[in-house]
Amino acid sequence: MITTGAVTVAVTGASGFVGRNMVRALLAAGYNVRGLVRDREKARQVLPGAAGKLQLVVGDVTDIRSVEELLQGTQACVNLVGIIREVKRKGQTFQRMHVDATRVLVTACEKVGVKRYLQMSAVGARDVGVAEYQHSKFEGEQIVRRSGLDWTIFRPSLIHGKDGEFVQQAQDWLKGEAQPYFFLPYFQGGALEQRIPLGDVNPRDPRIAPVAVEDVCAAFVRALKNEQTVGETYNLCGADVMTWPAMLTFMKENTPGSLPLQPFGIPSWIAAIQAQAAGLIGLGQFLPFDAGMAKMGAEDSVADMRKTREELGMEFVGFKKTYVGYAG
Repeated sequence: MITTGAVTVAVTGASGFVGRNMVRALLAAGYNVRGLVRDREKARQVLPGAAGKLQLVVGDVTDIRSVEELLQGTQACVNLVGIIREVKRKGQTFQRMHVDATRVLVTACEKVGVKRYLQMSAVGARDVGVAEYQHSKFEGEQIVRRSGLDWTIFRPSLIHGKDGEFVQQAQDWLKGEAQPYFFLPYFQGGALEQRIPLGDVNPRDPRIAPVAVEDVCAAFVRALKNEQTVGETYNLCGADVMTWPAMLTFMKENTPGSLPLQPFGIPSWIAAIQAQAAGLIGLGQFLPFDAGMAKMGAEDSVADMRKTREELGMEFVGFKKTYVGYAG
């Protein structure tokens, strides 16, 4: 099993929001890191300087040669590659980033002899979901499970932190600096009444348990050297379970410069139809969401954390305490 010392860990998606925090956590725990990035100069701007401890490899996670170069001299691999929305003109599809990339990584690990493998998945990953994102995450998990590696899979809820995309977007809403300007949007669930086609809706505010990026990284680091976690899947959720409007209201009350805006639930089925229509006429990129995001946003993003707490031996901080610490 992996220990610290001279151990080197390969990290994909190393310059992303979670990736750069993961690199810091691994370095702080005494590991050396080889990070796969697409742009060396941009990566250097966000990754910590660590002479002799951090090496950057420029490449494509779906290119076997890039991945084999990344894995040279490493004893473990942490796969953080993922997208929430497809950008097909850039080749960023769920199939390519969640399935093909995982297959390449697993194949390369088996080829070069890297046994320890940690995979980032997501709460809600399942074979038949409401969105392709969920199915592709599940398919990536299945590739890992069928491998001969010493694997561990993590399923986080919404990951938040000071430099995270969600927090930055929400703070722009709160300050009136981004659409829709006059309210705080979220996707609302609810089943359509069958009596009136596309008529009345029973609205339901989805629940969420945001998890701090620091806790996510700590869970990965703890799992690396814990034999009990091999072959296991762990949920990662914060201690606070809230509805979306409750979370947005709390953020408004604790973010300097916030305007007196109120949360407003957009029925997910309406948002999904809007996104699909925009996509058909080539305007999908102008919306801040796609149909899959609208459908997933109406689902609860919470999970049972008992197994995670017991086997990793850690407590997870609630969103409120963490957000207040960095919001100002």
